[in-house]
Amino acid sequence: MTIIKNLAISGQHQKPILIDVFYKETKAKKPIVIFAHGYKGYKDWGAWNLVAKAFADNGLVFVKFNFSHNGGTAEQPIDFPDLEAFGNNNFTKELDDLQSVIDWIKSEKSFVNEVDLSNITLIGHSRGGGIVTIKAQEENCVTKVITWAGVSDYGGRFPKGEALEAWRKNGVSYVKNSRTKQQMPLYFQFYQDFEKNKERLNIEKSVQHLRIPHLIIHSEADTTVNIQEAHNLHSWNPKSELYTLQNATHTFDTVHPWENNRLPNALQEIVDKSIAFILN
Repeated sequence: MTIIKNLAISGQHQKPILIDVFYKETKAKKPIVIFAHGYKGYKDWGAWNLVAKAFADNGLVFVKFNFSHNGGTAEQPIDFPDLEAFGNNNFTKELDDLQSVIDWIKSEKSFVNEVDLSNITLIGHSRGGGIVTIKAQEENCVTKVITWAGVSDYGGRFPKGEALEAWRKNGVSYVKNSRTKQQMPLYFQFYQDFEKNKERLNIEKSVQHLRIPHLIIHSEADTTVNIQEAHNLHSWNPKSELYTLQNATHTFDTVHPWENNRLPNALQEIVDKSIAFILN
């Protein structure tokens, strides 16, 4: 298997985007899968490397990447050494980063004989689910979209009332990372960028306008993104397919670090479902 790790490409926002590519070299053109991580996530979180290998083993080219402002750096792509970048992230930067990855794949010559540019699937986990859904509606080259525990709305996640005014006044709020114990900043520009681009960042509108195969995967027991959000997505696109698990966590029973060489059953199940959906 060919594995390219931590390849830095230029994005639109003065920070590199780190990319991993997994595929089996066959000199035959294979469908492409681009995976977008979620909030407080990164491409090497948990079992994502095992996921990438599973897709590659099934004849797909799997590309995963770190959003440029996710808090990682080129030197340390795991965890969050650059909290300033994290605080200056926003949804439109993530959409731009995903576009940069798509454009790079379309122009990269090193594996041109291995990729089918007419067959591109986007997969997004959690917050990344909204990003890939919006991009799938915007970008004509995307042929399928899959969300794993994806969100259905961005606006409702912002604070309201006094909490919003305090954020506006202070210019920053903090969220604690329970694993790393870091106080992670969120600068008020995040909300301002959302308000400025509210129409574009409307996941409901994007879902309603999708004209490509759309798979929604979610666990009934998800305590981070409620199962109702999956039902929302499905109701907005009656042609979508909704696939639910009963007892899995938000990360499909994966934790970080993941020290097993096998996927947990729940994650294996959704990987298998996703691969079948893409190859169908």
